[in-house]
Parts: sequence; structure tokens; C-alpha cells
Amino acid sequence: MQTMSKTAVITGTTSGIGRATAFGLARKGVKVILLGRRQDAGMAVARRINRRHGEGNATFIRVDLAEPDQVRAAAKTIKAEHLVIDILINNAGARNDEYRPTSNGHELTFACNHLGHFLLTCLLLDRLIAAPAARIITISSDNHGAVPKDGDWELPRERYDRRAAYARSKMANIVFSSELARRLRETRITANVYVPGGVASGFARNNGLSSWLKHVLSHLLKRDLSTPGAAASGLVKLACEPGFKKTTGRYVHRSGDLAALSTFHMWNDSAALWAASILKTELNEDNATDVWPLIKP
Repeated sequence: MQTMSKTAVITGTTSGIGRATAFGLARKGVKVILLGRRQDAGMAVARRINRRHGEGNATFIRVDLAEPDQVRAAAKTIKAEHLVIDILINNAGARNDEYRPTSNGHELTFACNHLGHFLLTCLLLDRLIAAPAARIITISSDNHGAVPKDGDWELPRERYDRRAAYARSKMANIVFSSELARRLRETRITANVYVPGGVASGFARNNGLSSWLKHVLSHLLKRDLSTPGAAASGLVKLACEPGFKKTTGRYVHRSGDLAALSTFHMWNDSAALWAASILKTELNEDNATDVWPLIKP
């Protein structure tokens, strides 16, 4: 049943929660811009949505969020075709069992889970602020962890630990969203975190079948495993329901629990993470002229 005419940008849409969310939003009449690394899978999702809901309701853009040049190119393509974006869902995520650097030398888990979404969000802010009431939702995890004040968010090769790297990237999602909500408090944009809990998806398959099976088994043992569709249903509600129109700076769990984002990062400096993210993504007044006034404190 179509109830609205809005446009949403969703990352990580070739499988799992992102794919289910794209279908869920399309059912509500939302036009979806799908971002992902796998061209064939992404195009297949877009074709299926268009067959069900009409041509032009879904488009796919290939982008590797760990590569800032690709993120900039994707943002440029989106902005050339859309003056308004109503919903941005920063969903894509990965965990790497071994240290892997990106082409510009950043640790891959942190670059994909945080830096790519930070850059994409900042570059699309002018289109979001043009909407009547835009919503930015970033997916985090129960497995987030505090970052020591004397440490770095991004683990180096010699100290790499897959669990710590993933936990830090997920805490970065929380701290980033909290700071984003604060900086946008005078606008009509809301910024929240959604935590889906354990999901039976392809997460961790990039590390091999054994790693994926361990991931699924751990959630089965905790009795915290849902389908992508069930996890996406809460995300779609947060993105669309009128009751969440003014909700901002919140940590929203699939279980229905809500909490202030600030309570989850009392040991971390949100301003320091923001400054580090600007430096690491090379975002400055020269290459973000349209949005720089919006993201200054």
C-alpha cells in the first residue's frame, strides 16, 4: 500500500537487512536509491522492486564505501538527479578477521563502517535539509565498545583484533550520530541509531564459511537471531512512522528499547571523532562548499 512519495538512500542493499529495508520502503511508496559493492546483485534488487512497484522506483549505484573517491562519485550522481532526499539509511557494515588496508591506508573495517558513511552523510546534507523532515538512521550493533581516551578509533596492523576493530567502528556509528543530532538540532533533520540485534544474513561471510557459522551460532545460543525482514521492519518504522518524526539523538533497538545516544559514549570525545573523520576523509571547505556551513558546530 503506497502512502507517501519520498526518496531514500540506503547503503548495503544487495543482501540482508539493507535489501529487506529497500523492499519494505518501496512497499510504502518510497523511491529507493540502492548503494552497494556488488553490481549484479544490486541491479537484480532494483529490477525486482521496479517490477513490483513500477519503473523508476528503484535505482542502483555501485560504490565501495571504503574508497572515498567512490563515495564522492556516488554522492555527485545522487545530487545530480535528486534535489531532495527524505531518508538516509547508513546500513552497510563488515567485519574483517585479518587486518586489511584501504587504497589510502585506512583500516578496512573502520573505513567501511564509519568513514564511508560519515563522508556520504556530510555530502548529502544539503539534499536532506531541503526535505520537509528528513531522517538519518545509522545501523550500529550490540557489539559496540568504548574507545580509550588515549587510543585511536582505527587499530593499526600490529595491534589489530577483529572484535575490537568492529566494536570501535560500531561505537563510532553511535558517537557520530549523537554529534550529528547535536549539530543539526536547529534543522528539520533527525539523526538516530538503529540496532537490529542478531540477524541471519550474510554478515561475516567475507571471512569464510567457518567465521559466518560461528557468528550465526553465537546469536542462536543467545536466542537473539531474527530474519532480515523482521529486523528491517523496525528500521522501516523508524524511517517512516509519524511517531518518530521528532525523535533524534536516540539509540533504538529492535526490541523497542530507546535510549539517549549520549549515554553510550560517556568515555569518548564526539568532537574529536568528528575532527578525525574530517581529516581522514579529506573533507574540507574546498571540497564540501555546499554543506560546510551545515556541519560546523
